[in-house]
Amino acid sequence: MSDAYDVQEVEARWQRRWEDEGTYRVDLDDPRPASYVLCMYPYPSGRAHQGHVRNYTFGDVLVRYRTMKGEAVLSPFGFDSFGLPAENAAIKGGAHPREYTEARIAELKRSVQRLGAVYDWRRELRSHDPDYIKWNQVIFQALLGEGLAYRAEAPVNWCPGCQTVLANEQVLPDGTCERSGDVVERRNLEQWFFRITRYAEELLDALDALDWPERVKTMQRNWIGRSGGAQFKMAVCEQPELSVEVFTTRPDTGFGMTYAVLAPEHPLVELVTTGDQEGEVRELLERAKRSSDIERLSSEGALDKRGAFTGSHVVNPFTGEPVPLYVADYVLGSYGTGAIMAVPAEDQRDYDFAKAYGLPVVRTVEPPADFAGDGAYSGDGPHVNSGFLDGLDNEQAKAKAIEFLEEGGVGHRMVNYRLRDWLISRQRYWGCPIPVVHCPIDGIVPVPESELPVLLPEDVEFRPTGESPLKSHEGFLHATCPICGGPAVRETDTMDTFVDSSWYFMRFADPREEERPLNLTAVRKYMPVDRYIGGITHAILHLLYARFYTRALGDVGIGPKEIREPFAQLFCQGMIRLGGRAMSKSRGNVVSPNEYFERVGADALRLFHLFAGPPVEDIDWSDQTDEIVEGCSRYLGRVWRLAVGEVTSTAGAPDAGGPDALRREIHSTTARVSADIERYGFNTAVAALMELTNSIYRHVHASTDAAAVDEAVRTLLELLAPFAPHLAAEAYERRYGGHVHVQAWPVADPAYLVADRVTMVVQVNGKVRDRIEVPAAIGEDEATALALASDKVVELLGGAAPRRVVARPPKLVNVVA
Repeated sequence: MSDAYDVQEVEARWQRRWEDEGTYRVDLDDPRPASYVLCMYPYPSGRAHQGHVRNYTFGDVLVRYRTMKGEAVLSPFGFDSFGLPAENAAIKGGAHPREYTEARIAELKRSVQRLGAVYDWRRELRSHDPDYIKWNQVIFQALLGEGLAYRAEAPVNWCPGCQTVLANEQVLPDGTCERSGDVVERRNLEQWFFRITRYAEELLDALDALDWPERVKTMQRNWIGRSGGAQFKMAVCEQPELSVEVFTTRPDTGFGMTYAVLAPEHPLVELVTTGDQEGEVRELLERAKRSSDIERLSSEGALDKRGAFTGSHVVNPFTGEPVPLYVADYVLGSYGTGAIMAVPAEDQRDYDFAKAYGLPVVRTVEPPADFAGDGAYSGDGPHVNSGFLDGLDNEQAKAKAIEFLEEGGVGHRMVNYRLRDWLISRQRYWGCPIPVVHCPIDGIVPVPESELPVLLPEDVEFRPTGESPLKSHEGFLHATCPICGGPAVRETDTMDTFVDSSWYFMRFADPREEERPLNLTAVRKYMPVDRYIGGITHAILHLLYARFYTRALGDVGIGPKEIREPFAQLFCQGMIRLGGRAMSKSRGNVVSPNEYFERVGADALRLFHLFAGPPVEDIDWSDQTDEIVEGCSRYLGRVWRLAVGEVTSTAGAPDAGGPDALRREIHSTTARVSADIERYGFNTAVAALMELTNSIYRHVHASTDAAAVDEAVRTLLELLAPFAPHLAAEAYERRYGGHVHVQAWPVADPAYLVADRVTMVVQVNGKVRDRIEVPAAIGEDEATALALASDKVVELLGGAAPRRVVARPPKLVNVVA
């Protein structure tokens, strides 16, 4: 780049200026149309890596673009600052979690600011700040008061490495913890839950209208998992006063039920197990406790070791006959009723179990002629061996089977969901305290709002076992009951950090609101978020919880009831891989942007991330990456030289088509870049800017009208401003004396987009030799004639006839000599 452009000095100066002048600050009384662009707030792991650069660059492009479009763009930043890494560092002998976290916040903030990403830093919030903790706790108590928060004993996922409970969503498909990698165990514990299941149907149905990637919506649909069918009771033969209730999506196969199964957690297991079966059942229950849900649902392992006969039977309501009642680990107590009717002929898992235990298989649906014969058949077909259902197809038989159950008074139509209530308890220190006390007289009592926030004690001891130090901190534990005034014990569980991130985007609308968690006027102005940017890894956890919280806060009177969705449009950027794995500090495979900031500046690195490929796709950081970054730097050098007048005309340069041709390129590029930004096509937008830059160079060399060139350079810098903000600002100010980022975004003139004439490239043996302005509707013969009449072509042919001519009007003619 030219010696006149000092990248370090220029970038630092413009970053200070944007902050000092408040270029990207917005207030509630701003008269411009409100807009909200937000990147998911990060966990402060320290200095930024290339994944951060990619994410924040994409968001920054949108903020700057929409600002130039005349919108008051809310662009806040904050830190998801509670979490396990800080506590784990303290356990290993490091600093206190607060000190650890705040040092890394400062480090990450410097990196983000050095990138040139613009935020309204007045709105910065951190989830471990006392005011955020207070409002988190106020919200918890509001949910508790409305029955949306509750405490119950439940089988939970326990991570021995993290020494805490995990939500179902935090257990990987292989049964390990997503953070520590330890095998997750099952334990029965008293835990706090949010009743997200109350919103299951609304959360599912509303997905269709969201402008989100279809794969994210599919992941949420599958996780919520709606299934329709029937729920019915079966009396226990040996104890008629007891009954087992099951849910099934296939009541039409009831005649094929040859056994029933209870989950190990089912409350009836102990009651229905006979004396001679106690030992076998107890052994099965112990094995199930040591297994995760994932392991239990797995089809691997010997099924004859995964079940036990209870010694009891239940009555099949379709046949009136008794069938044996088993307990088996492949049935989960957390799904449906915790019991199933087993139909081996129509369910492969039931079939395998039946074969392992010598149970009968009765086919109730006739398979097609080409069916292999062995195993279960779950498809459609005429019903057989099914009494009054014989001859009906699946749907007809389902309807009639449900009608039969309802008329018999033993069952009814039912919709079930896979979604379970959100387990928010964490047995760790570094999280938001749950604001209740346990009184031996009054039970669970919320801490009065006047005494909030309940803060974490600072003088705690972190033990190698990982046990929360809150459990042994006498000053924290001992409290007074707000009702009776007697001694009480403070809750030592803290909230899942996903609670913090489920409403921060609404608090950003006015983070200094002192009377309530949300300023409703501000939330109504900015919400929902217009563009929300983050990784696909948050498709279920964060995004689903945020959707629930937005609804729940409206329903308990804290948020606007009419705002049901938090994010109008979602964009999930691709990951950056190094060594075949996603870049992550925990994996030790990060590449810091700092060396690039020092060598080529933030703009060149930003341009690489924007140009490297479609933003939705993953990219590999490789040995060739530096070459591409250097190429982006060289391109910016060309723009700088063009803007400050270092490029001049060249004697003998080919005609570039004149001012009209240049203006058509200006307006067509404006239209392309605008459309590309709207659809997140940043790579093709940068390509269009590079093409326009090359075209301006040709016109300068060809001495095209200076006014047209000046117009082109101005437009180039305005279009480039969101992508390379520092260089565009410096070049624009030097050439035009203004601030490019407060200029109006260029608008394409439709008259120039309908080209009546275009520039036709003339090649000889594949090399460009001339450019000719031609009618857009020119035919092949006329294009060929014009090309052969070109002085440059005539000179190169030297009087000889061409071997052949390839004409592709109106863009190209290639003469083969």
